[in-house]
Amino acid sequence: MSQRALPFDPISRAAELWEDQVGPSTTMAAVTSIMRVQQVLQSAVDAALRPHGLTFARFEALVLLTFAKRGSLPMRVMGERLQLHPTSVTNIVDRLEADGLVKRLPHPTDRRTTLAEITVAGRERREAATKAVTEIDFGLRGLTERQTEQLTELLAKVRKAVGDFED
Repeated sequence: MSQRALPFDPISRAAELWEDQVGPSTTMAAVTSIMRVQQVLQSAVDAALRPHGLTFARFEALVLLTFAKRGSLPMRVMGERLQLHPTSVTNIVDRLEADGLVKRLPHPTDRRTTLAEITVAGRERREAATKAVTEIDFGLRGLTERQTEQLTELLAKVRKAVGDFED
């Protein structure tokens, strides 16, 4: 990283102070650590995607469309799968469409529904961007593969507890 490492862990230090002055610090330290790691990962992913003219949200949309059987999905379904408000999906698709990476199509059987379909240029951009983020492991460093799996499993428990999904 470009910033100089501190000679101590500031979150650990904050946890000690929290413990002395407020009370149990386990949750505070865990949440503060997650927030800091999110900043680190966001910065790494943004740097990898920037040369491809993509944000993480637009990259995720291209990946989602690539995974769709026909390369297209109703915008409502995109919002559900990406867990985004319809307005956010509209903005993402607007930008991708302006860049020629997706196109809007009318649904063949439902006139009220609009499909977003990935273009050839969108597939090429998604492929190049995927290479960029996977080369840096999405910015996640310092863990073994098993630890990364465990982290994903633990975070899924939190996501399930707040209603992100059901088993």
